[in-house]
Amino acid sequence: LLYSPLDTGNFLVIPGSPVDIWAAKRYGLSHSQGTIRNQHGIKEEDIVVLVVGSYLFFDELPWDYVTVLRTSAPHVMDMARTKKLGVQFIFFCGNGSDTYNSAFQELASHMGFPDDSVKHFPMTHDIGNLLMFVDIVLYGSLRQEPGFPPLLLRSMSSEIPIIAPNLTVITKYVTDGIHAFLFNSGDPSTAASAFMRILGEKGLLDTAYSVALEGKLLSKNMLAYDCIVAHVKLLESVLHYPSDARLPLSFSQVKERTWLWDPFESKAALGNSSSEDERHIHTRIAGILLGESAQSNWTIDSDSNDTSSYDYPTQSDWDDLSEVEIFEDIEMREMEEIDERVEKPLLTWDEVYRNARKSERMKPEGNERDEGELERTGQPVCIYEIYRGEGAWPFLHHGSLYRGITLSKGARRPRSDDVDAVMRLSVLDDTYYRDLLCEFGAMFAIANRIDTVHKLPWIGFQSWRAAGRKVSLSESAEETLEKTMAGENHEDVIYYWVPMDTDQTSNFWSTCDCLNAGHCRTLFEDAFRNMYGLPEGVAALPPMPNDGDYWSTLHSWVMPTPSFLKFIMFTRMFVDSLHSLNGNNTEPASCLLGASQPEKRHCYCRILEILVNIWAYHSGRKMVYLNPVTGESKEQHLREERNEMWVKFFDFTLLKSMDEDLAEEADDGMHPGTDQWLWPLTGQVFWPGIADREREEKYIKKLDKKLKSKVKLLERQKSGYKQKPLGQ
Repeated sequence: LLYSPLDTGNFLVIPGSPVDIWAAKRYGLSHSQGTIRNQHGIKEEDIVVLVVGSYLFFDELPWDYVTVLRTSAPHVMDMARTKKLGVQFIFFCGNGSDTYNSAFQELASHMGFPDDSVKHFPMTHDIGNLLMFVDIVLYGSLRQEPGFPPLLLRSMSSEIPIIAPNLTVITKYVTDGIHAFLFNSGDPSTAASAFMRILGEKGLLDTAYSVALEGKLLSKNMLAYDCIVAHVKLLESVLHYPSDARLPLSFSQVKERTWLWDPFESKAALGNSSSEDERHIHTRIAGILLGESAQSNWTIDSDSNDTSSYDYPTQSDWDDLSEVEIFEDIEMREMEEIDERVEKPLLTWDEVYRNARKSERMKPEGNERDEGELERTGQPVCIYEIYRGEGAWPFLHHGSLYRGITLSKGARRPRSDDVDAVMRLSVLDDTYYRDLLCEFGAMFAIANRIDTVHKLPWIGFQSWRAAGRKVSLSESAEETLEKTMAGENHEDVIYYWVPMDTDQTSNFWSTCDCLNAGHCRTLFEDAFRNMYGLPEGVAALPPMPNDGDYWSTLHSWVMPTPSFLKFIMFTRMFVDSLHSLNGNNTEPASCLLGASQPEKRHCYCRILEILVNIWAYHSGRKMVYLNPVTGESKEQHLREERNEMWVKFFDFTLLKSMDEDLAEEADDGMHPGTDQWLWPLTGQVFWPGIADREREEKYIKKLDKKLKSKVKLLERQKSGYKQKPLGQ
């Protein structure tokens, strides 16, 4: 609380939890006031005043109480004698050490209290136990608090009249004479007048009881609004909505000012009030550690009307457990040392050979296929689920159809054969480029030397967000997809199941503009023109029809593996062209495709999500929408009805020649701005000249090896030993 004003950006304290209020109600239902009074030696007719203060200085002597009590205690004691009342003051402060108790007794005598009228309880004591038998709560601290004092809130919820100074944080919520009795914080002597408004001839006045009841009703929902608003502020600070999202209402329009207590009531009825007993939880943990069953943690006493008494582990139990663990550790180390010192007989060569062969058989082979690869053997398709970090694990699928690929280094799921995209494509180790490309970086990683990771005829991708939006494939859709892939289907087709616009009314490029801060068409046209070297007067925005059919989004599709490689070839060049428009600037603020900072950081993500539609449509691929729930499929954007297809720009021969030209530039180092050139970083660099050079280098190495062997042979013949002919 004290720290929160110093760091308003990263540190937030949310006040007003209903837990304390609920705990007070629960404690009152399970305990008796008379029983607790007898336990503490307090008479039934005595008036008990509980003096509390700030939680923030709990280990210090209550110096902030002195001013209030020094001026009010004598008047209260005189008033009690006049009205023939017995008054007890209980101080809830500090710790329970002997040093603190002696210092406190000395301080109490200076405040003018008789020795038999003061009791001290440390702040480690159960406050609920004290509130069960006290009649008045006096808040004696005059320090300004950052929030409403929790001890006062707990006292009000216990239906006890409170006396408190008129501090700003208190008067913000309570009204004098209605919810509490307030005195002037600038004149502590006015606290005595507050006692006069409470104490009567035989005890508390009726006014005190009515104020206590109003205080209890107020406390039930007093901080609900503050708590709700604080949670909303927290969400506003951590959630960044995309520019196309419909923003929620501001926290200033929050109208809820009460808690829904019904869920608390139902939970208590179901759990029989055991879920909030921390000691019971600790007992269960202790039972597990001690090797006992859960039922051994409690015993039922038949003589106490079937009430359960828990057998809590004492400090000696924990000491015994610690000694057992230490003894087992020492014994294990001694056995290891003895085994090392024991003289072992020498083995025969046959035994050594046999043990070596046995260890070789036990050791997994380097080329042995893992379990995931064996599961996918014979499968026609594998769908790679793209995720980033452990938070997405619950949204991922298991089974032979799916395989995860993570964009976070070292964040693969345990006991899975997920692919680490960063290990396959080093550019993703750079946070800037990983954020820039988003999930498309995983596709680049798979396409980079694809034979080492994917050997199936079909390949698919699905974002982890598809499961979060409940648009991932159902079992029936998966079965339909697998049957289609396994059939005699050699057609160049793309199947997708997450539509870009469910109502099928929006224009393709208008939707793209909404997703990219209104600059989708402009930047796509500039990047397309730059990629193909088109002059300014030539149109460079591929037309996309508004025929009422679905378009794909969220990287959730399946296509033949050769088509995927062609798509990646086109995408690498397009992304490089788009990146060059930005002057290869690594500052996210320069991105025109985003409105907010998160959108600018993930600059190319949204335009890359819809790029597969443009490539598939204009390259003449068959496009089929697969219903993710029912598994029904329907062809979209029929090829015979495509009137404006830019086939020449998406021809594979043209794209391959462009790819080879870029590879030659990268190989020769002739491209301007090579240091920040994105294209070579997104995949393999290859052109025929590289293969020719490799063959030439291999041939030269072979000739060098032959030459060295010939020279070595000549030297051996020249300087080596020559046998004399027989008979000489």
